[in-house]
Amino acid sequence: MISLATLALFLLAVLALFLSPGPNMAFVLSHGVAHGPRGGFAAALGISSADLVHTLFAATGVTALVAAWPPSFDLLRYAGALYLLWLAAQALRSSGGGLPAGARAPSSAFARIVRMAFLNNLVNPKALLFFMVFLPQFVDPARGSVPLQLVQLGVMLSAAALAFNTLLGACSGQVGRWLQRRPGAEKFQRGLLALVMVGLAIRLLLLDRPAMPSALSATPVQGS
Repeated sequence: MISLATLALFLLAVLALFLSPGPNMAFVLSHGVAHGPRGGFAAALGISSADLVHTLFAATGVTALVAAWPPSFDLLRYAGALYLLWLAAQALRSSGGGLPAGARAPSSAFARIVRMAFLNNLVNPKALLFFMVFLPQFVDPARGSVPLQLVQLGVMLSAAALAFNTLLGACSGQVGRWLQRRPGAEKFQRGLLALVMVGLAIRLLLLDRPAMPSALSATPVQGS
């Protein structure tokens, strides 16, 4: 069982991470602007779902096995960049990037955004390595099963991410609704979405593979 002191430290660290601009924040904001609050929530849901998968990978050792194979980082980032560029092309080709003011994203659009956010997070090699390096720092082997503690931490991180990104999506969604009342709003929203996807793709392509020895041999910190 994770101690309250360790849990408090973990949540503070997670909050600091959420407040730092990153690809997930950009993904949620852009989809909130383009599709309204419901679109922002869909992006948040997809990201948190992928976080749960990353947690399971870290807890079962899958992430360590992937990281130990040198070509995996490049394969993941190239796949992720290609996927993001495809999303950018889809946004530009779409006949309806935004929604009328006050409208709800249809179920098909909602599911599509969830799927896009899920896959975008899942194939991000930095996210994969983050869960392998970050979560074990808050695990104390003396307090029970290490995999179980990793899962508990990952679930809490995913829930916190869902709450934070949902709020972020709601705020950006209100901006999107305001833009819908302006001339040329749909074209602007589609262009913004495509621009963000291209920017995230370039970011992935420019990533350097981090040094992994410390990650693979990291010693968990002791909880109080």
